[in-house]
Amino acid sequence: MNRKGRSSVKSPVTADLAALSGLDREDLVARWQALYGVPPPRKISRQLLLQAVAYRLQEQASEGLKPATRRYLEQVASGDKRQKTAVLVSAKPGTRLLREWRGVTYEATVLDDGVLFQGRKYRSLSEVARAITGARWSGPLFFGLKRKSGEKEKNL
Repeated sequence: MNRKGRSSVKSPVTADLAALSGLDREDLVARWQALYGVPPPRKISRQLLLQAVAYRLQEQASEGLKPATRRYLEQVASGDKRQKTAVLVSAKPGTRLLREWRGVTYEATVLDDGVLFQGRKYRSLSEVARAITGARWSGPLFFGLKRKSGEKEKNL
């Protein structure tokens, strides 16, 4: 172990990554094609080629992308310009949320694809919390659906 508590034993991926910088462009193109299954863009710089190959090697070593990242990339690739924001897994459509803020009680209604607040549709509870307070808040935290520092959400 080294000073930071990490193992000093190098993994095969670490060795592959270290070897990449010594490859010429032709070898990097071959590695790209092997990893991605298609040739790289014709005018891609050597630096970007190197970074893309290194990224793919690390991605494969860590068993791929996180599901949320994969969904986001699929959404972008489909051309859907709208940002899809999950409301709350535990707040079903139709749920009315009440919050008192500075002496005023506010009501928001959870919809299938957002939140209705004062006759206007918002994409998330965080947007509603910002409209109420003028500051950036975690919507679930503001409406009392999530507690601070790792406590679980309440089921509604």
